[in-house]
Amino acid sequence: MAFKFQGFDFLQLDAGLSEEELLVRRTARDFVDDRVVPIIEGCFSEARFPRELIPLMGELGFYGANLQDYGCAGMSNVEYGLVLQELERGDSGLRSFVSVQSALVMYPIFTFGSDDQKNVWLPALATGEKLGCFGLTEPGFGSNPAGMTTRASQSGDEYILNGEKMWITSGSIADVAIVWAKLESAAGKDGDETDSVRGFLVETDRPGFTAYDIHDKWSLRASITSGLTLENVHVPAANLLPGAKGLKSPLMCLNQARYGISWGAIGAAMDCFNAALNYSKTRKQFHDQPIASHQLVQEKLVWMASELAKGQLLSLQVGRLKDAGSAGHQHISMAKRNNVWMALECARLARDILGANGITADYPVMRHSMNLESVKTYEGTHDIHTLILGQFLTGIPAY
Repeated sequence: MAFKFQGFDFLQLDAGLSEEELLVRRTARDFVDDRVVPIIEGCFSEARFPRELIPLMGELGFYGANLQDYGCAGMSNVEYGLVLQELERGDSGLRSFVSVQSALVMYPIFTFGSDDQKNVWLPALATGEKLGCFGLTEPGFGSNPAGMTTRASQSGDEYILNGEKMWITSGSIADVAIVWAKLESAAGKDGDETDSVRGFLVETDRPGFTAYDIHDKWSLRASITSGLTLENVHVPAANLLPGAKGLKSPLMCLNQARYGISWGAIGAAMDCFNAALNYSKTRKQFHDQPIASHQLVQEKLVWMASELAKGQLLSLQVGRLKDAGSAGHQHISMAKRNNVWMALECARLARDILGANGITADYPVMRHSMNLESVKTYEGTHDIHTLILGQFLTGIPAY
């Protein structure tokens, strides 16, 4: 049985949210309760992405929500985070879809694109009329994107791309791919190949571009995950993102996505806590007493509530810093690292409280747990963010 979500505000953070922030969250929360929760267990079981929700989320302004103009909602970063929190309360796969469309497709076009590129793509992406994907990770290079083997060579007024990308959300349904490649003969001083990284807008119907889905996943089953193959794909020079130069450009995009993930993980953790708390108060064992009356169960609930409250504080503060223009990559790394770990531990403890019932589709806990295993890995693994923070604190890279 599913328990109605009651929210989680132990530290009374809602009192510090603006009316606009509360309205945005309510809109996203109602959407998840009304349109996502009733179907998501079925989608996960069938390994089906709920494409019918795409236009609805466009109408609500979820895509590129924290970008200005071009049909975007112009939300603050905190408002955008609250949207992603609610979407991941529904399912990580749904939040991943919106994160990719927003932070990894629309953001690079908005930040690095030409006026023509922005005018052509952003309005259509904002409504969901057009979909995008982000091609950085490769079969042999995940945590080390500097090792990418995808290449672009210039030939007259066009570029020719060759390479392969892997673990690409929305790859097979995208109309455009943001593909990152090393431009031949464009290495910086001392032959630093990371300086040669460039971003290209690649329409997915171009000859030589192939997308194929990755099947038999036990995580993110309600999300489309693809591989991309580029074999002599010709794109006009106008498809080069003019402002994207060097590896720092895709890393800036990943930073946007990581920020959203830190909020999304809170949503998954809240859903698990809600299920565990309500179940513990209704499940009776030993002298017909609810298991919530037992010390060991209460200890688990207290741990979950404490870590969840701290995670909320962390993302909210990083969001405030981001809105003030003072959030650093180290702040976002800490939020992503901590909150995904916290959410995964909450999912595991919730499953423990629910016992055997916790592994069934009657409750959202095991689904969140399996999804979060992927969230812990993508957009920088837990260990990579540990090293990012370690380097910031010590000044010494340990990669």
